Amino acid sequence: MAVKPAQQRTTLTLAGRVAYQRAIEEVYWRHRIWPKERPDPKPSLDEVIPPEQVENKVEDYLRNSQALEDYWQKPISAEQLQAEMERMAQHTKQPEVLRELFAALGNDPFVIAECLARPALSERLATNFYAHDQRIHGELKRHAEADLRAHRSVRQMKQTSGKYSEIELVRSDSAPDEENHGTEPGLKMNSREWDENVQKLAAMFGGAKNGKARPQPRLSEGPPITQIKTGVITPLQEDDGRYYATIVLKKSKDHLRLATVAWRKEPLESWRAKAESQMPKVMAATSGNYTLPTISSDGAGGCNDNTWRATAGPPDERYYHTAVWTGSELIIWGGRSGFILNSGARYNPSIDSWAITSITNAPTARVGHTAVWTGNEMIVWGGNSFETGGRYCAIEAASVKAIAVSKASSGAAR
Repeated sequence: MAVKPAQQRTTLTLAGRVAYQRAIEEVYWRHRIWPKERPDPKPSLDEVIPPEQVENKVEDYLRNSQALEDYWQKPISAEQLQAEMERMAQHTKQPEVLRELFAALGNDPFVIAECLARPALSERLATNFYAHDQRIHGELKRHAEADLRAHRSVRQMKQTSGKYSEIELVRSDSAPDEENHGTEPGLKMNSREWDENVQKLAAMFGGAKNGKARPQPRLSEGPPITQIKTGVITPLQEDDGRYYATIVLKKSKDHLRLATVAWRKEPLESWRAKAESQMPKVMAATSGNYTLPTISSDGAGGCNDNTWRATAGPPDERYYHTAVWTGSELIIWGGRSGFILNSGARYNPSIDSWAITSITNAPTARVGHTAVWTGNEMIVWGGNSFETGGRYCAIEAASVKAIAVSKASSGAAR
């Protein structure tokens, strides 16, 4: 593909951005899987996504860009947009789809920078800045610290304003299944996974914040399980989505039963909705002499047999979650990460980027559930003795739609 520089431009109207976003959605819709079990034919994009939803997507990335400039004083530069285009081109896992996206945007590097690179980059940067901003989360942190000072025992942990949960870790290559008791499934680990988790816990008890340890013994030397105290609450920890503290209820050579109390941070989407000013109909684009990158078809972007590569902006670690493949995205939801989650994320392999899913109207947090792809929605059902579920609309990407299904009619959904 021949490269061409863009002419200097500084604005795109909202209508122009919406038209380009529509062209992007058309590419993704062509690759979207329509399950063979569905008797109805795959509809056109116009039948499944109304114009206002396309406009909402555009306004979302403009709000992220505005927040980066106004709230964090980190406006996106032309150099960053060019680097994001280069990253996409070099690391795409679906080069043929990325070529279609470039073509849908006229192979114009200015338009690609503003309408493909900016949405992914602005969301990733805004999410990262937001996650640990003490101006936003400081009050919650102080509340959690005060809660912990007033509730120091296991019994009292359940009386805090945080969400309390328990889980059992089991070294599976030596622990018999019958010892894995409790209403929730224990997390079975091999010896290496076990040692890594024990070291993380030891770091927390050693006074390190965020589970980051001081230098620990090599795994071959064995985990520092003696540093893990039973019945003592760790200092307050933090990750992208919560503040939390953990207590070991019981430990043995092959078992650890943990209790965690967590205080969830306000989601970015709800904070942004409250903090945003009036959305401008025309936003100044970032001018620059952009160059259309060459899309890789092998090496970093291709698929080399039996190899792994990191992806950009992965979500919080979790287990017991579900995942569906839509044909253009991987969507994961639910699971556990010390506590049960009702959050998820979408991975777009064509641009090699993750985005968080909305938690508006999300179903109750759960593990052990089932998920299926319908052609335009991810449906989750059951788990943790629930007889409820939810629908995540992957076309509009606007919200998770909660649904309730009666026990009498739920047999086919199990």
